[in-house]
Amino acid sequence: MKALLALSKSWFRPKTITSIFFHSKSFSYRSETCIISLIHASRTSRQLREIHAQILISNLFSSSRVTTQFISSCSLLKSINYAFAIFEQYQDKNLFVCNALIRGLCENDEFEGAIYFFGLMLRLNVRPDQLTFPFILKSAAALLLAKLGDCLHGAILKFGLEFDSFVRVSLVDMYVKVEKLGSVLKLFDETPQTIKRRSILLWNVSINGCCKMGDLDKAGELFEGMPEKNVGSWNTLINGFARNGDMNAARELFNQMKEKNVVSWTTMIKGFSQNGEHREALSFFSRMLEEGVSPNDLTIVSALSACAKIGALEAGIQIHNYISNSGFFITKSIGNALVDMYAKCGKIEAASEVFSNMKQKDLLTWSIMLWGRAIHGHHGQVLRGFEQMKSTGLRPDSVVFLAILTACSHTGQVHAGLRFFNSMRYEYAIEPTMKHYALVIDLLGRAGRLDEAMEFVQSMPVAPDFVIWGALFCACRAHKNIKMAELVSDKLLQLESKHPGSYVFLSNVYATVGRWDDVERVRILMQRSGVEKDPGCSYIEVDGQVHSFVAGDQDHKQAKDIYVKLEEIMSGARKEGYVPETDWVLHNIEEEEKEESLGRHSEKLALAFGLISTAPGATIRIVKNLRICGDCHFIMKCASKMSQREIVLRDLKRFHHFRNGTCSCGDFW
Repeated sequence: MKALLALSKSWFRPKTITSIFFHSKSFSYRSETCIISLIHASRTSRQLREIHAQILISNLFSSSRVTTQFISSCSLLKSINYAFAIFEQYQDKNLFVCNALIRGLCENDEFEGAIYFFGLMLRLNVRPDQLTFPFILKSAAALLLAKLGDCLHGAILKFGLEFDSFVRVSLVDMYVKVEKLGSVLKLFDETPQTIKRRSILLWNVSINGCCKMGDLDKAGELFEGMPEKNVGSWNTLINGFARNGDMNAARELFNQMKEKNVVSWTTMIKGFSQNGEHREALSFFSRMLEEGVSPNDLTIVSALSACAKIGALEAGIQIHNYISNSGFFITKSIGNALVDMYAKCGKIEAASEVFSNMKQKDLLTWSIMLWGRAIHGHHGQVLRGFEQMKSTGLRPDSVVFLAILTACSHTGQVHAGLRFFNSMRYEYAIEPTMKHYALVIDLLGRAGRLDEAMEFVQSMPVAPDFVIWGALFCACRAHKNIKMAELVSDKLLQLESKHPGSYVFLSNVYATVGRWDDVERVRILMQRSGVEKDPGCSYIEVDGQVHSFVAGDQDHKQAKDIYVKLEEIMSGARKEGYVPETDWVLHNIEEEEKEESLGRHSEKLALAFGLISTAPGATIRIVKNLRICGDCHFIMKCASKMSQREIVLRDLKRFHHFRNGTCSCGDFW
């Protein structure tokens, strides 16, 4: 053993394996144990190949132990093709060798290959055991092959393995992933009490299945009935509540926990962010650090995502500083989250700097950077970035082309946009989605080429949906093409019942053409169906605290001062020739009421708050959940000139940088 320890210490010295081991007087080259130790100590495929060469010379591949361990090590080093080659060479394809290869394929996400070799194993009359089925079940679940899962269940019964705890948990987990809750609960109920008492994992997996399929009552019942709970049990149910949008129940359960780990905190932070409670997510992240719990990668990514959603730049910078000061290794996921955060918080230069410093970039990294530049209107940088990405050997996907088409649409580059759309289809064989088609319609519509847009819709190989006709309708309304708008509105009316968000859009369609009885009908239908229009909401961060406003908001503690400042802005804008664009208020009300409604839009309130709450000259950053209207856009330009400040506003579509009375979008949005 001392000699083996000395050998392991010398492993990384600049010597070949031959000189270290096979020419060493301390070892017999026929010692299987020593060879297996060397295999386990391998850190690269090259080291394995050196061992392989000597094993072949020594004719030691007749050893099942050596072959099994060699295949396992190949799999761990992501050399699955090499493992397959070893398997092919080995004559005695026994259970151990087959299990090693199937496990390797599964752990390298080669699920179809794992299932294929399971079939080969059966054809070779090799009887599977309790170590075989968990990986085949995992493969079936990953591919969502429910029928195969049922067949594997039958095979488990046939081979008498149904009461092995590892196999049973894997079987239940497979049914969870293919969403067969009835089978999950049946298996759980039929599990002997002896297994239930000692298998917390079986309970946790079953609870997760109930949560995943929305049966929170059953999940709670199982949780309460557990003979013993661990932290994972609590985390599973908390995640279930979060996944189903019940953050109050998740918080209550979290507060009851006697012992919390990083997963507990991360589940809450991620849950709040995914349910739109981004400020609460950041609050929990701060509490977590105050209590001395170190975050993991997912915690950091979830917190940065919350910052990105509401434009909390200061909080995002603090998290970035924490990463740097704590010695966090910036993985691809953290790097991607940082680029996304800076881009969506309006600091595209900082996003570019993080991007440039990332040592590893995948297609997602490039997509985030290209998208960030696109929504900031940096058309040229998007196209140059696209060429740089291709030069690295990465092949663009449909998401990359969404970013390129967005950049072209926001800058009126019609010919370039159409060229890229055709390139996507014919050069890269990427089938366009409805989002791509909608962007092309938006591209043509913004440029006023409505006839071409209509021809494009009619030539689509798939039936246009509500979003497609909606994009064309918006273009018609913007360019006041009433005749085409009426035609498109008929198409929208035909699709009324097929689109969950159609009520709001149809209300606007009817209001545009003055059909107020139909507006009222749609409003009543919305009420009866429980459908609510998303309220306009704007966020602004001041001194590290994020404030939110909705249209007509009176709840803010500084509401009085905000409205005084807003009136000052409006008064100054009128002196500059501002006239309220009441066409943006689609209701059958008097002009005076329309003006009042416009004056209370959430982004205007956020602007006024920013002006009274920050130092002169400071940049004001606003995030709105909907698209900015033309009236608010004009007011932002006026305010930037009057205050001599930069106003950065991100709406649903893009960024607007207002400076000295102009906008970066060139009034083309």
